[in-house]
Amino acid sequence: MITPDDITVKASRAYLPFLRSWLRGDAFTPLNISAGSAPSDFRALERSVTALLNGSKERRGFGYTIELQTRVTRAHGTQSLPVRIHVTSAEDMLQLAGKTDEFAAFVEDVALIRAKLPELNPWLEANPQQVIEQHGVWPELLRVCSYFQSNPRPNLYIRELPIAVHTKFIEQHVGILTRLLDVLLPVDAIHSEEKHFERRYSLRYDAPLIRVRLLDPLLQGRLGLSLTDIAASTAQLATLPCAGLRCVIVENKMVFLTLPPLPNTLAIFGGGFQIPLLRELPWLHQCRIWYWGDLDAQGFQILDRFRRLFPHVMSLMMDAATFDAFQDFVVPGTATAVMELPQLTDDEQALFVNLARTTLRLEQERISHAYVALRIQESIVAC
Repeated sequence: MITPDDITVKASRAYLPFLRSWLRGDAFTPLNISAGSAPSDFRALERSVTALLNGSKERRGFGYTIELQTRVTRAHGTQSLPVRIHVTSAEDMLQLAGKTDEFAAFVEDVALIRAKLPELNPWLEANPQQVIEQHGVWPELLRVCSYFQSNPRPNLYIRELPIAVHTKFIEQHVGILTRLLDVLLPVDAIHSEEKHFERRYSLRYDAPLIRVRLLDPLLQGRLGLSLTDIAASTAQLATLPCAGLRCVIVENKMVFLTLPPLPNTLAIFGGGFQIPLLRELPWLHQCRIWYWGDLDAQGFQILDRFRRLFPHVMSLMMDAATFDAFQDFVVPGTATAVMELPQLTDDEQALFVNLARTTLRLEQERISHAYVALRIQESIVAC
């Protein structure tokens, strides 16, 4: 037989559908619940019925009512037994679920949202739980949304936005703001492919810097630079006339700093984590590119990712000869479940599988400088 706790659970499960129906303006649908089978043991039956009666609206002043039916039972003779439980009003359901205060706050927030931004009404009906989760900050959220409606593509830092919220508010609420702005703003004001909040809504932000080193001093004049080692954003680097140059991309800072002089060549520090940034350099697509990463499974995974964007990338010292030459410096690597990288050559794929299965690693900084200079001469200068 059903218990008062069971009824509370069912009322709680009905809460979210109730919110959606309330938002649509529908009348409350009473809950009519089967009381279940009577226990065969008389004492258990007596306890169950007493518990139901004690938890009913008749005793507590709110909640459920019990529909009784006189039955002749084989075990207990004629008994007046519960057959159905009824929750007939929204107020009773809310009290049973412990949601009375929460619903009152929800009603208040919905009224505010509908008054300030009625365009959000379809979103409200689909997302009542998110309305509840943001209780207490809706006035600020609506101010931010209203500003973006009037000023799409603001091209300002978040701190510069003239909105009456504290400077950290937007950063702390990017999740809900993204969902709201995606509904409110015109399609051409949203960079939908971007996950980063500032890029998605045309805000300025602290762009990551890419570090570039000119391996040929003569490039300073050609590129109009006064430095040979610079760190700049992709927006600044994209304007450089670097098309047709050679480029070496490495993962280790000391390796980056000690690359030998090379004609018509520049080096970029940082590979895997910067791939999404490097694709924003139009001239890089017109350069001959060598990627030199660690000889481990992850190094080849980065190479594979590079080739998805730059199919012409060549690997540098990521071969069995290099691995065998520095066998004494091999250390345990990081395990991976991946065994197939479609962008690798046959030789690279074979070495990758071997490293992935043995979980071994040769870090690029453990390769001698003399060996590096020789291999670069063979692989890059001779090309």
